[in-house]
Amino acid sequence: MRILLLVFLLVGYSSCETPEQRARQLVSTLTLDEKISLVHGSRGSYVGVTPAIPRVNIPQANDQDGPQGESFLSRNTNVTSVGVGDGLKNVTFWPCTLSVISTWDPELMEQYAAAIGWEQRQKGVNIHLGPMVNIARNPVGGRNFESFGEDPHLSSIMADRYVRGVQSNRIVATVKHFVLNNQEYNRTTTSANAGIRATWEIYYPAFHSAVKAGVGAVMCSYNRINDTWACENQETLNRDLKGKMNFTGFVMSDWGATHSTAKAANNGLDQEMPDGTYFGQPLKDAVINGQVSQERLDDMVVRFLTALYRVGIMDELQTGTTTTNARNSTHDALSRKLAAASAVLLKNDDETLPIKDTVKKIAIIGLDGNDRVTAGGGGSGGVVPPYVVTPLQGIKSRAGPDVQITYDDGSDLKRAAALAAKSDLAVVFVSSWSSEGSDRQNLNVQSNGDQLIEAIAAAQPETIVHGFVAGAVVMPWHSKVKSIVVQFFPGQEVGNAVADVLFGDVNPSARLPVTFPISYDQVPAEKKTQYPGVDNEANYDEGLFVGYRWYDQKKQKPLYPFGHGLSYTRFKYGEAEVVENSDGSFNFTFPVANAGKRSGAEMYLSYPTSALEPPRVLRGFEKVQLEAGQMQKMNFRLGEEDMQIWNVVEDRWTAVKGRFTAHFGSSSRNLHTKKAFNRN
Repeated sequence: MRILLLVFLLVGYSSCETPEQRARQLVSTLTLDEKISLVHGSRGSYVGVTPAIPRVNIPQANDQDGPQGESFLSRNTNVTSVGVGDGLKNVTFWPCTLSVISTWDPELMEQYAAAIGWEQRQKGVNIHLGPMVNIARNPVGGRNFESFGEDPHLSSIMADRYVRGVQSNRIVATVKHFVLNNQEYNRTTTSANAGIRATWEIYYPAFHSAVKAGVGAVMCSYNRINDTWACENQETLNRDLKGKMNFTGFVMSDWGATHSTAKAANNGLDQEMPDGTYFGQPLKDAVINGQVSQERLDDMVVRFLTALYRVGIMDELQTGTTTTNARNSTHDALSRKLAAASAVLLKNDDETLPIKDTVKKIAIIGLDGNDRVTAGGGGSGGVVPPYVVTPLQGIKSRAGPDVQITYDDGSDLKRAAALAAKSDLAVVFVSSWSSEGSDRQNLNVQSNGDQLIEAIAAAQPETIVHGFVAGAVVMPWHSKVKSIVVQFFPGQEVGNAVADVLFGDVNPSARLPVTFPISYDQVPAEKKTQYPGVDNEANYDEGLFVGYRWYDQKKQKPLYPFGHGLSYTRFKYGEAEVVENSDGSFNFTFPVANAGKRSGAEMYLSYPTSALEPPRVLRGFEKVQLEAGQMQKMNFRLGEEDMQIWNVVEDRWTAVKGRFTAHFGSSSRNLHTKKAFNRN
């Protein structure tokens, strides 16, 4: 009886151990060589591999990209992919991350991330190299389509849900690229030079949100930060990330971003990828000769194993392989739902959309309508798409046999214009494209897109433009067309999603997560010293004025503002009321009504202002589904944390006191109601 009781007590004690305690106990049993093997990558069938240690039941860690990548189908269909990444087959070709961000729907984001995580686990992956949360500082950024947009609050909310979704599958998420990695031009040599307040208020928040959500890994970036390499930066890694943010997981380098051994290890890097150039034998030697302490090496390994324990990798055998078929019909349906939900209706004169039953002849024009569907961007996370539904296929299927659908690739402007003129309506498909490794050369749609739209609009008054874009684009023709819809790289179900929106089966409710300028002359970080930098020094001296904040500060009107997006119905806002709570927070209420004839989703955004901040700063958003004629009272809480700034003197968050005004509306410029209040 005493033996049984002892066993019970031991099991009970073990089950109460934290992931970190379990990791420390295991590390105490490892040899020096075994510890070294866990702090650098090695060769394998995945993009990154940390070898197993069977003696103590440590499994092999398999790292795989997931945000975006590039593949090509036959018949010259230019599709690029989002999914498990790095060329793996039998996975879903998802919409890009910025596409899902444009839904402004945290629930959808978590579903998306959970589905990606599930497919990665089927493929034998246990460390997911995402999300990529670097702020879209300049609209030509090559990886903006992987990003979470230009605003730190929106990015933070979505980063939290992405991390939770991925890690619900016993997969470690890796938030990247820490930090100030906001351009591809000279990304491996440029120093991003930013002030402390801007770093904390603009560039850190999404990372901090991921840390609070329990993210297991942080990937440090290629660039230098204030002239020190990101992967050996004491201030950003040790002081801020592991210190002030209390990150307890591990820091891995981007592939080839390690530049030293003792300096990198002592300043916060825990794992070198993809090999052991610096953290293999050189690190072992550094530990033996005292340049790196045994305690620091143990900490590096503990952090790595803690992340594995925390999501359950150490407790459940990973059985997937790279050849496993990870696709299923549920994910195909979710891909279509996400793509349709991400369609942003920018313009809709005369209610041209949705397409009416009286329309019997539709001209589909442009390579992106069928022959070259730009459904994703380029980079490290490439998959082989299982299929792509083209817009022509999707529209034909939805329109039915009574509607004549014709197609022209747009290569001959006169021929395409003649086809448009003979039709009741023309839909011109255009695109922009970008990739990891380089920034966009301009903000125009690619090929002859601008000229094609001009020609079609001149021939057919009922012209709709539908763009598949990498981020913001300029539209010199926007006043000449009736309707404009954009999607940020919508993935394999692009054609069906297009049809869902154009025919009104889905009422658009997506909003822009980035500002669309009138021209490239009207963009933040417009000086060469700011972007791309001079002599490999990029100065972030625009400070807090990034994205819509810059346009507000400069009193410039963009083509389409941050948060813009129309619906097939109309919404009305009532006056806002405010109540101060005993804890110093404020509750705002205001009515929103669907004043149209069909159901739809409206999203309100909150922008409190104060003298010490940019003119308006996003602090909240919520999407609500309303039937025609329905009214709902909206509630918004503004907490003390929403009225703080980073105090550079005291090196901490400090609440601002004074008079504020809370603005509520459907975009950064379309503000419907406001309420002033005092915080004493």
